Order: sequence, then C-alpha cells, then structure tokens
Amino acid sequence: MAGMMDGVDQRTNLVGENRLELLLFGLGGRQKYGINVFKVQEVIQCPPLTALPKAHPIVRGIANMRGKTITIMDLAMAIGRKPIEMAEDQYLIVTEYNRSTQGFLVSSVDRIVNMNWKEIMAPPRGVGKNNYMTAVTKIEEQLVEIIDVEKVMAELVGMEIEVASESTVDSSEATSIKLLVADDSLVARKQVKATLDKVGLECDLAKNGAEALEMLQAAVADGKPLSETYDVMISDIEMPEMDGYTLTTEVRADDRLKGLPIMLHTSLSGTFNSNMVKKVGADRFVAKFDAPELAREVRELMVEKGLLKPDAPVDEDN
Repeated sequence: MAGMMDGVDQRTNLVGENRLELLLFGLGGRQKYGINVFKVQEVIQCPPLTALPKAHPIVRGIANMRGKTITIMDLAMAIGRKPIEMAEDQYLIVTEYNRSTQGFLVSSVDRIVNMNWKEIMAPPRGVGKNNYMTAVTKIEEQLVEIIDVEKVMAELVGMEIEVASESTVDSSEATSIKLLVADDSLVARKQVKATLDKVGLECDLAKNGAEALEMLQAAVADGKPLSETYDVMISDIEMPEMDGYTLTTEVRADDRLKGLPIMLHTSLSGTFNSNMVKKVGADRFVAKFDAPELAREVRELMVEKGLLKPDAPVDEDN
C-alpha cells in the first residue's frame, strides 16, 4: 500500500494544470469515494488504537505514528453510514487538513486515478444541504463521491468565528467594497462569509471556479469596470470544473479582470502553494481555517491595493 503513494511530490505538479489525482476508497458497500492525493500523507493498515473516553462518536481512538499522536475518525460514521467494523484489513488514510493531521478509517483502498477538474462536477441538485458530497465524478461508469472533509471537520471541532478589532472595516469605507468568494464546500463558504460579516464586508458566493469566472465576466459584459461590482476575490484551490489556480490564470489573462486582487484560501498548505501563487499571479495565499488570520490578511490586502486607508500610526508619546 505504501507504494501507492510513491511520487506524491511529482503528482502535485498536476495542480495548476486543472488536473488532480484521486485516491479511491470504500466505506463498506459498493459506493466508491475519492480524496485528492495532494491532501494525503500516507495510506497504511490501521494500527492498534487507544480509545478516548467521552470522545466524539466518530472518533475511534488515537494512534501513535512516528512519535506523533493523531486522531482517528471513522469516515463512514462521519457521513451518516454504519460504523466500519474493525478488522486486520482496514486502512487509514492519513491527511493534512486545515493545518492539522488526522487519520480517516476506511474499509478498503482501491487505486489512484488521474483526472481533469472538468470531469469533477458539483453534486446533483436535489441532494439537499445535509449531504456530505462536495463533488462527484464518474470512473468506468461508476459514480464516485468526493466527500466534503471540511464539513466533517467542522462538525467535529465546531465553528467559532472571532476576529480582532483591528481587522474590522469602518462602515464608511465598507459600503463601497464587495468581495467574491469561490469555494465548493458549503461549510467553507459559510466560514468565509461569517468572517467577512464580522469584518464588516459584503460578499457574493460562487460554488466553483467556473461559476466565479462567469460572475466576473458578467460584471464587465456591458463595459462597466469590474471595480463597480467586485474589489477582491477569495478563492479555494480545489473546486469542481475549474480549480483556483486555473481561475486565477483566466482572470489574469483577461484585460477586463486582470487587476482584481486575488487571495487563494485553501486547506492545501505548504511552500508548494506559495510558489504556485506567484506562478499564476495571485496576490496572497492563506491556509484554512483561521478566522482572525483570514480577516487580517483580507484587510492587509485591501490596504496594499489602496481599497482601505492604513491604520493611523500609534503615538507612543501619549
């Protein structure tokens, strides 16, 4: 199984080409699920777990891996399915989300497939807001569900939105500023919107990069400058149909849109993303999810671009 994850560093080069590789796995039954390889640190057979008294029901225990203790979650239980029966052939998918490492218990691991983000589609209409799909695709005529792990994590640890007072925007300045937020995760969109509400800023929401690009193009279709509609865009990287890197590239290639300040906000972390920010022409990269940091970075970006006045310097003599 370790061989399946060999060469992950090379696979990250797919990001920026509107491509990804999915690790396919099962949770019992015939339904297949997928997770972006870029978020996976390793896939191993489940080691012995130590139970935690009074833990959340989806937490099956903790495991010590290379001197580090990580929380192990039953991914089937997390999305409302039957718990995975513990056996010698169960696997852990060890991932990094939102600056934390965790293990997801799964019943089987299949293979890795190379795909274009255009083949990854938003969940069908009518599935309701309580589903755990962030996207779907078809592989060999079989439907594969891509789980909204950010929703799973938010339900486990809760969502608390607090921002520092120095990150808020005066109402006299805020009325002329509007942001566009693109993210395929409903929970992530709610988190960003709640943070911007605390800051005092208005935003529109897009469910993926393709929808965000359509909204930007519509804003300038009649010749109006983009600044009359949007002043800043905050975009996730992983999104169906068009990823955040490709969205940024498309914006920078359009003379009507290219001046838009862009912040990439994602659970994909590391120096690789910082390099990609420069490559595609984004202005900033912020790892999910820290509301005070997001608020601070948004304010600093708007000051940098002349959308807000800098804070008055503190007079240390008074």
